[in-house]
Amino acid sequence: MSIENLKTDGNDVNYEVQRFLEFSLGEEDYAIPLLSVREVISVPETTPIPKAPPHFLGIMNLRGQVISVVDLRTKLKIKPKENNHEESVIIVDINGMNLGIVVDSINKVLAFTADDVNDVPEIESQVNAEYIRGVYRKEDALTVLLDVAKVLDLKDMKALGGMKAAA
Repeated sequence: MSIENLKTDGNDVNYEVQRFLEFSLGEEDYAIPLLSVREVISVPETTPIPKAPPHFLGIMNLRGQVISVVDLRTKLKIKPKENNHEESVIIVDINGMNLGIVVDSINKVLAFTADDVNDVPEIESQVNAEYIRGVYRKEDALTVLLDVAKVLDLKDMKALGGMKAAA
């Protein structure tokens, strides 16, 4: 269920709680719906694929399943943290396809209602606005809510299919 579906018209207050997994890319915090997360693992060994886009690290074997691994920082042109020992891979399910996403660190699970989410601001940001579902306000900072399926555009999805075939 998307944030847009949760917003209500009029004076009704929507108390339906949404859960998102918050993680860091560079110096910023991002989050994706917890329901799309299968598991979180340490960064595995990957097998590179020739002629793959720079943000595709390659493929990995996870309990007999071949999974493509993408560095979300490279895809979104975000500089990784230096000397980072907390790198993790989030295994997500996008339209029935499992994918590994490399992030700088896993922060926490957020639980909030649609009323706590702001629309995408009309300013230029590091991340293309079409990838953003909204912005969650917390005490002293903001967390960008990402739409992972949109971050990986159609060309990327076709490349993923091709990589699976190559494996």
